[in-house]
Amino acid sequence: MSARVLIAGIGNIFLGDDGFGPEVVRRLPADLGGSARVVDYGIRGMHLAYDLLEPWDALILVDALPDTGEPGRVEVIRAESGGGAAGLDAHAMNPEAVFAAVRALGGQMPRTVVVGCQVETLAEGIGLSDTVAAAVGPAADAVRALAAELAVPQEA
Repeated sequence: MSARVLIAGIGNIFLGDDGFGPEVVRRLPADLGGSARVVDYGIRGMHLAYDLLEPWDALILVDALPDTGEPGRVEVIRAESGGGAAGLDAHAMNPEAVFAAVRALGGQMPRTVVVGCQVETLAEGIGLSDTVAAAVGPAADAVRALAAELAVPQEA
């Protein structure tokens, strides 16, 4: 039986490259086969937290990364979902706050991987910069590969 994998696109489409996560998941089918589910959460952190109360084996977060590297660079990061007691704004999306909310609601975080892209701009406006838009396809390919990898159940 395949492991259950949730693929969550997160970000604010009204802030330029912050809309990277939603754009990537729009390029993926809602069902990648097996037990993978693709959802555009946008900035609905509380919605994601409640969905994570279901028994998921893995989570792939697709998100814009802070402007700390070369714009348009796609990175795959194995996330640590422990610690942190960030506050949760039900109308915002801060992954660490979502992780904290899941734990506060009695849930456990599944193994988590982030597929992210270094942003060029977070200026108000709809649409990705050309540099980040060019990274959407490679990021979608990375998500597909990770979903296939994570769909294989881990042995205890």
